[in-house]
This record gives sequence, structure tokens and C-alpha cells, in this order.
Amino acid sequence: QVQLVESGGGSVQSGGSLRLSCSVFGYTLSSDCMAWFRQAPGKGREGVVFIKSDGAITYADSVKGRFTISQDDARNTLYLQMNSLKPEDTAMYYCAADPNWNRCMQPRYWGQGTQVTVSS
Repeated sequence: QVQLVESGGGSVQSGGSLRLSCSVFGYTLSSDCMAWFRQAPGKGREGVVFIKSDGAITYADSVKGRFTISQDDARNTLYLQMNSLKPEDTAMYYCAADPNWNRCMQPRYWGQGTQVTVSS
């Protein structure tokens, strides 16, 4: 059974930093698609960053230069380092995965989400 468990969310002031973690069970991080999504109240889901099994990384324009994805294969954990946070980054953040890169925008496996709130 695949489980993705996010942690690390919280409340910070604008300009602050947070590091989100996604612990993965029953699945390997080397599978083709790992991703972070977010959804703000009243808005649609947004892909924040995608990492492919070959190491290729794609960031949303809104987070380029501020967010960094990384993974620890030994711990089977995915991370999202978020710096220079802005109020518009406020959202529920989800870790997601799919064994097929072509389905990465609508991945099969999802975590329960962790809330990030940035105050001005």
C-alpha cells in the first residue's frame, strides 16, 4: 500500500522559510514522477515542482529561485525547501507521485496535505 505523509507546514511571516517533508511508504522515489502541488482557498490546484526519475526538475514560474526540491533516497523522503515566502504562497501543499511521467499532472498517489500560511 502506497502512503505519502507530508509534514513541516506552519505559519510564517513574509520573507520566512519552511521545509516540507514527504515520507513515502510502499513506493520508491526513483519512480518516474514525484511532485509537490498546492491549493489555495477558492483556487484550483497548482503544480509547484516536478522531479523526474532522470533528475530533471521543473518549477512553476511563481516559485523559481525561491523553492528547491530534493530527495533522500536512503530515507525515502522528498523535501521542499521554501525560502522568501510570500502571502500568495499560502495554501495546502500536497506531495504526489506516479510511476508514469505522462500522468504527472494528475498523479495517482497523494498525501493528505500540510498547511502553509504566510502572513504579511
